[in-house]
Amino acid sequence: MSNSGGINRDHDRSTGPKLIFAVLHGALVAGCLWLAFGGLDWVDEPRARILALCAVLYWLRHLVTLFVLLQRRVAMSEVLGLSVFIGVFEIGFLVLGAGVVSGVLTPLGMLDWAGAGLVLLGSFLNTVSELQRWKWKRKPSSKGRCYMGGLFGYSMHINYFGDTVLFTGWAILTASAFALIIPIFVTLGFVFFHIPPLDTYLAGRYGEEFKAYAKRTAKFIPFVY
Repeated sequence: MSNSGGINRDHDRSTGPKLIFAVLHGALVAGCLWLAFGGLDWVDEPRARILALCAVLYWLRHLVTLFVLLQRRVAMSEVLGLSVFIGVFEIGFLVLGAGVVSGVLTPLGMLDWAGAGLVLLGSFLNTVSELQRWKWKRKPSSKGRCYMGGLFGYSMHINYFGDTVLFTGWAILTASAFALIIPIFVTLGFVFFHIPPLDTYLAGRYGEEFKAYAKRTAKFIPFVY
């Protein structure tokens, strides 16, 4: 069994757990839509609705990840744990943005446009990079080789960086400093928990090819780190 960063890397369809994960996440998104559009009297209703739409976008991307991109084994413990985490930030972001804590309506401004741009950019970096790798991996000539092209040419973990960008933008859209806890938590998790063991796994699998790639490519933030 291949395990890195608390994740089983063995190939497995895991159809059952993936379906359960999709349904649980879909239920959370439905809850967000009901909270935002169900006629509840929020202080900042427009912001709540924008945040609910962010949850819809994230769920749609999640479906692509689960049923197209993800080839490894998915355990029920992972499904349940991540579902709880997703519920915390999707509903938490909406409640914060709706003005429940601040008690005030924060007019949409340039910072919100920047936040929306980061949500879209982060979604693009994560999903498109994964699709590029998935397409390359399907070629017979790619068997046993390390993917270093596309967006992964700018960062070894551009998919993780994309999620950091996404969550930062999402947090900005809440107009609450409390929401920044989530992108900070996610980034620290990537840098200190997920990436080191994953790099060890990839180095063992691809050998010198991966080491050469790691030597010339930023680990996380393109052109920086």
